[in-house]
Amino acid sequence: MAHIHKKMKNGRPYYYVREMARVDGKPKVINQVYLGSPARILEMAQGKSDLPSKLQTQEFGSLWLANLVEQEIGIAGIIDGITPQAKGAGKPSIGDYFLYAIYNRMVAACSKRAMPEWYKHTAIQHIRPVQISELNSQKFWLKWDQVSEEHLTSITEEFFRRVNEIEPPASDCFMFDTTNYYTFMASQTDSKLAQRGKSKEGRNWLRQIGLALLVDRDKRIPFYYKEYKGNCHDSKVFLDVAGDLFSVMRKETADDTSLTIVFDKGMNSEENIAAIDAKENVHFITTYSTYFGEKLASTKLDLFTPLDTEKNKKLIENDKHDDLLQAYRTTGEYWGKQRTVIVTYNPLTAAKQRYGFEKRLLKLQDFLFEMQSKVSRGTSHWRNKATIEKRYKERCAELHLPSDIYKVEISVIDGALAFNFKKNYYKIERYIERLGKNILIIDIEDWETEEIVQASLDRWAVEEGFRLTKDEEQIAMRPIRHWTDSKIRCHIFTCIAALTLLRLIELRLRRAGLNITAKTAMQSMRQLHSCLLFMPKKKETVRMLEDPDDLQGQIIRTFGVYSSETGH
Repeated sequence: MAHIHKKMKNGRPYYYVREMARVDGKPKVINQVYLGSPARILEMAQGKSDLPSKLQTQEFGSLWLANLVEQEIGIAGIIDGITPQAKGAGKPSIGDYFLYAIYNRMVAACSKRAMPEWYKHTAIQHIRPVQISELNSQKFWLKWDQVSEEHLTSITEEFFRRVNEIEPPASDCFMFDTTNYYTFMASQTDSKLAQRGKSKEGRNWLRQIGLALLVDRDKRIPFYYKEYKGNCHDSKVFLDVAGDLFSVMRKETADDTSLTIVFDKGMNSEENIAAIDAKENVHFITTYSTYFGEKLASTKLDLFTPLDTEKNKKLIENDKHDDLLQAYRTTGEYWGKQRTVIVTYNPLTAAKQRYGFEKRLLKLQDFLFEMQSKVSRGTSHWRNKATIEKRYKERCAELHLPSDIYKVEISVIDGALAFNFKKNYYKIERYIERLGKNILIIDIEDWETEEIVQASLDRWAVEEGFRLTKDEEQIAMRPIRHWTDSKIRCHIFTCIAALTLLRLIELRLRRAGLNITAKTAMQSMRQLHSCLLFMPKKKETVRMLEDPDDLQGQIIRTFGVYSSETGH
């Protein structure tokens, strides 16, 4: 129900129209419109007030925030200073096209074709004016076509140099990982980057592009990335970029600093470890497959001790002693040298994996009964021993189970094939022993066990970056819809630049005590609109901003900007 509400400010009355409703059984204000002083209300009643003839609301807050952070770096200036500008090209420049793509990726990623329509509903003309009709897919194609691979390498290096000036690394430990992004590129389309390989999202039939990423452990800011062919194995990628990785890590730290790089078991080949061993003051922490380290993975739990970590302390406070992360430390010879080895055991992970294992085991058992039935009936395609064995192993691979978990026997009885199977309880027991366990190998002796385990767990920093690049609303690097390698590289740069700027926003918010993600911040700021008022008998429009809510107000104050830009 609406009513007139009076407020007294400095002894003067001001009036509002308020709408009330019951929320959770209590009366609350759900909408409030400012009317003004009694004199203004009288003018409105007499028709003397100059009310706008038309108004238009636009997205403001998220673009304003993106532009505010980017101004410290000057991406468009970097690009325009490196790439050759066509004579009389004018605006938007090549750098501008990259910048508007980056802003879009930070806020609400869409295709280049849809970008002009998206920008029409934003306050971009107030924030960074541009002729929106120029931001079409054809112009992007023409502008990006002028950027060579060498140009982009120089642009990337200068971009990260400026980022590092603003936020230098706070740690001597770096996280490295790889992932891939699928495309819908046809087989006949010429591309060296897009190749079929093992997709991390299970889309092996699609051509894909790989991405390697290095981030700082504490700030989680990207420091280096490299796109690569989609059919290249992780271990080969590491070896190809190792020189660049060591150079970047050393560039951002003192010469005598001992550096550590953390990576997973997919990259710990003999050649890669040898490359690290050859570098002075460079060390590694890597995971090791429990399949190859079966003896370590079978270590009895009574040899494990709980770790002194913050998470374990909270579990103890909540009387959850059975859930504590535990570790067993030893040494062993790996890759030609004596290394420190730590085996961790997480009871919660073990329980989840055990549940998943039993479900998959039942599926395999159902498949085996079905196979047995088809073989006994002599069904077509089930009369060849080699074919039957192949199908069994393929099904095991699909279920991520070892093929020796069942003993399968195929024999010939009275001229016909007979199929029998039984569980291999010894192999099942050994498999279960590995659940919840993780093996870490490190070439540093003086780190405490807790330090090593925590550094390995912190690898989620780079994994988090990959998850955000695969978000369907923000960044959205995949599916990659560009069809030439040069445009793919440009697209990847805009996504990594957007990821980096979002991380800068998140860092500053958390330093101010706002423990929210950049995604949450941008979603909130998207709801802060500006309004264009078209006044009668006036040529110029008037722009007003909405009152920010509590979270929006905190974000604005965090960046120290008030009425000059936001109206507050």
